Amino acid sequence: MVVNILRATFRSERYAAIVLALAAVAGLLVANSGVGHDVIGFFHQHASIGIPNLDLSVGHWITDGLLAVFFFIVAVELRQEFTVGELNSVSKALAPAAAALGGVLVPALIYFTIAGASEPRGWPIPTATDIAFALGLIALLGRNLPRRIRVFLMALAVLDDLVAILIIAIGFTSSVQIGALVLAAICLLFLWQACKPNKLRGMRPILLVVLSALTWYFVLVSGVHATIAGVAIGLVMAPAQAQKAAHALMPWSNALILPLFAFVSALVVFPQVRLYQLDIAFWAIVIALPVGKLIGISVAGSIVARFAPKGSGLRGWDLIVVAAVAGIGFTVSLLMNELAFTGDEALRDQGVLAVLTGSAISIVLGSALVIWRARLAGVRR
Repeated sequence: MVVNILRATFRSERYAAIVLALAAVAGLLVANSGVGHDVIGFFHQHASIGIPNLDLSVGHWITDGLLAVFFFIVAVELRQEFTVGELNSVSKALAPAAAALGGVLVPALIYFTIAGASEPRGWPIPTATDIAFALGLIALLGRNLPRRIRVFLMALAVLDDLVAILIIAIGFTSSVQIGALVLAAICLLFLWQACKPNKLRGMRPILLVVLSALTWYFVLVSGVHATIAGVAIGLVMAPAQAQKAAHALMPWSNALILPLFAFVSALVVFPQVRLYQLDIAFWAIVIALPVGKLIGISVAGSIVARFAPKGSGLRGWDLIVVAAVAGIGFTVSLLMNELAFTGDEALRDQGVLAVLTGSAISIVLGSALVIWRARLAGVRR
């Protein structure tokens, strides 16, 4: 009974949003406390398990290893939406797709305008939307909101995650070992075969776990970011089995993986500099994340809605509510920051603070709009 209650709680979007925020705050407090140096040092220690090419720090076991589980769940949701969900036709996908595209291009353009000349590497950071946090905020504060707002935000965030996956796969892969990628593809082929009916039914769960682990390992060795393995596995597995696995892993992702990632990513010592001494990339992210998402999604969504059939897409304040909430970058933006500023610890730390600051602005603005819109909807009922 207690276990079932805990599982239901850990699957809650409200829980995910609250715990993510608490974990990030805890990371900042710990990093700037008396034990901060020791805790940061612990996550920088390497934890080798004796397997070739698998000498990762504790922090990278989280960002490259555990986070692949989160991306597996994202991939399963993506396929679900594209097959039987809100994106299963061109007409349904057009409005959120246009809004998602605007929500990627405008933040990137704002970043380039501010910091492109001095620090172009950070442009992907403000393009992401944290699907777990955004939906959690809606669930927490928007009980009376029209269902179409949550559906549109869900579709937009799913497409945003797809763009983020492509950016990670293409933008952050400098050199690729083709042999390792071929081995990963072979593992995926065996995994696909193992999912077929009447094939190794008794041994299937163990076989799927082994093949998934091997796929992750070979993707890591190939030079492609290892979280892409989670995406590939989620797309290759049979839908019924993938849904079952994602459902089982969701509580672990919400209760452990995402909070742990948020905590580790937020282990940043506040720089001992004045505001005007912060890098231009910091200000570019802080502005591009909330402002870029708000403008990009609102404008692109409005243009499509103007020509779309009545009843499709969002208009007016409903669209602005979604645009404001979508400025919460958080998890995926923190990962982008980790990848973009690899090797530059000082800039990476400023990027973390920028993501948290920009997301906090979106949380405040989005919360105010969600509460206002929910009250308005409640009055009209």
